[in-house]
Amino acid sequence: MQPAPATRPAGLTRRVALAVAGCAWPLLGQGQQRFPERPITLVVPFAPGGIADLTARAVAEPMARTLGQPVVVENRPSAGSIVASQAVAQARPDGHTLLLMSNSNALSVSLFRKLPYDMLRDFAPISTLGSFDLGLFVAAGSRHATLGELLAFAKSFPGRLKVGTVAVGSTQHLAAKLFETEAGIEALVVPYKGSPEVLRALRAGEIDLAFEFVGPMLPQVAAGAVRALAVSSDRRNPRLPEVPTVQEAGVRGTSVASWNGLAAPAGTPAAVIETLNRAVREAVGSASVRERLGPLGMRLAASTPAELQGLLAAEIRRWGGVIRAAGIEPE
Repeated sequence: MQPAPATRPAGLTRRVALAVAGCAWPLLGQGQQRFPERPITLVVPFAPGGIADLTARAVAEPMARTLGQPVVVENRPSAGSIVASQAVAQARPDGHTLLLMSNSNALSVSLFRKLPYDMLRDFAPISTLGSFDLGLFVAAGSRHATLGELLAFAKSFPGRLKVGTVAVGSTQHLAAKLFETEAGIEALVVPYKGSPEVLRALRAGEIDLAFEFVGPMLPQVAAGAVRALAVSSDRRNPRLPEVPTVQEAGVRGTSVASWNGLAAPAGTPAAVIETLNRAVREAVGSASVRERLGPLGMRLAASTPAELQGLLAAEIRRWGGVIRAAGIEPE
């Protein structure tokens, strides 16, 4: 008589299925767990509530679903994104600690005499998340109806055009200095503590023009409190389709867009980077992320790790030149 087949334990089938499914995740080495084995920390170099923080939180949710572990946002704001960047550069290179990288990282290379890390050597890029434009805004009652009219005024009265931006060394401030150079005008660039102060100064008539990110200004435009004369990127912004680019207005060489991306510590295994890149691509392409970030004027776009590395290197070179031309001494 044939012996009866052995009864398979109830949980075995499920464990086998999970093991097979888990083969899509990279093995980190002999005896180590598959990735990710615990929650992932996404360190953000900015305070809660800003566009970088909102971006991080928007992509963290779908990434967590894809990876099967929570992605926890940790805010560590500081000048030049140094505190957050150093924390990630010194973290264990296993993919469980990530940095929200931005053009602030590129700027800091020339704004500070010495950083506690090397931006191009101490990080493993994963992917871009997207970019967001700067806009050139005037008060609703401004006499300048177009960017051309504003430039004509600036050229006729050198030094009289007052341009408001966030603090010296910010993307907004450096974009304004670049615009001044490329437009061939002499303007007074006035730095303020933050975006609310720039908006107040614009509406009060203390400044003629404000350089600010498009997203936070969209409600002001919709309310009729300010007008957008141009956007700084090389394409019109989908939230302001009737507003021309600066280049369309005749000012060449001023295409500027801020950007965000994700990076891990250098030495993170290539298979882990690949897994994280796939998770970012799924997140960026998801309807939920586009619904949350699209209204902020953000252009969502994932990339390869090599493309993010190339963007970072190019931005370091570009803004280094702008900073030197503006005469800003590194701290």
